[in-house]
Amino acid sequence: MVRTVPIPTILVILGLLTAACDQPQSSSNLDIAAPVTVQEVVLKPIEEFITTTGTVDATMTFDLKTETQGLYHLMTNPRTKMPYAAGDEVKKGEVVVTLESQELENSVNIESRKLNLDLNQRDLETQQRLYDKGGVTLRDLANAQRSLIDAKYSYESALIQLSRLKIDVPFDGILTDVTYYTPGIKIPSGSAIGKVMNYTRLTMDVSMPAKQLGKIREGQNTRVTNVNLTNKVFAGKVVQVSPALDPTTRAFKATIRVENSENALKPGMFVKVEIVVDRHESAVVIPKDVIMARRQNKTVFVVERGVAVERQITTGLENPTAVEISEGLAANDRLVIRGFETLRNRAKVKVTE
Repeated sequence: MVRTVPIPTILVILGLLTAACDQPQSSSNLDIAAPVTVQEVVLKPIEEFITTTGTVDATMTFDLKTETQGLYHLMTNPRTKMPYAAGDEVKKGEVVVTLESQELENSVNIESRKLNLDLNQRDLETQQRLYDKGGVTLRDLANAQRSLIDAKYSYESALIQLSRLKIDVPFDGILTDVTYYTPGIKIPSGSAIGKVMNYTRLTMDVSMPAKQLGKIREGQNTRVTNVNLTNKVFAGKVVQVSPALDPTTRAFKATIRVENSENALKPGMFVKVEIVVDRHESAVVIPKDVIMARRQNKTVFVVERGVAVERQITTGLENPTAVEISEGLAANDRLVIRGFETLRNRAKVKVTE
């Protein structure tokens, strides 16, 4: 037997279904605005640089050695009032060590040669006066001139020999080593006295891969840092680039000069170098990590009227943290820098701090 549903009941059921259809969708189906952080695009400088490492050396180095034998005497540093020691600042011409050699002084006989020079000088002056009055011949005058020249060379030779008893510094610098000898002991010719360096400027040779040969050029600026000298950056410049590759390593050599006016960097330190190969003063520059690769294209998201818009971009100069955008972005665009990873084009977004 078939039960018939009353018409009023059917109307009630249809009304309930219609009301249910008119209700809003569940929260799971809502288009929720994704939170993002944006950054306004501005024009600013950008540099492209190549990073390498190497060891810095002093531009001027000299080994102090004896040129004759004698009794050793270490001099006093006029600035410290103490005997010269490693680490002392020295000036050009300062005498660090003197040697005592009575034998050399006797053989040179400096007083006699100086007296002979003075006598020949006066004799020439007398011969010149007599020649002017016709009292002597030109030959007599020439003989006096020759004797004076011989006496002068003899005296200067003696001074050179005596100068070997004084070990002086050839340029301003730092004593990086002083060899210890017992005061008054006799040391032979060729003995090591110490070493002096000037490292207000440093040099370093770096090995670069062949692919960089066209990018590295003389005159390019560099930045030099050392892990032990935090917050210090030393300016430098590429001063020489080899045009040939090493047949074994397939690399070429570049030489860099580093300014070190305060002597903070020491010879032998291992440093990191950034060689600036190109620079644009005013460019659209964005963080490198916000760029996404999609279908062989580079894209970013910008916010326009509350929605995320995907932009295809073309890049220019770049470094480890920043990229120049040559096409696709302009100044004042609102670039998404956080929350872009899961965005889709035209998605609603909510800008947060």
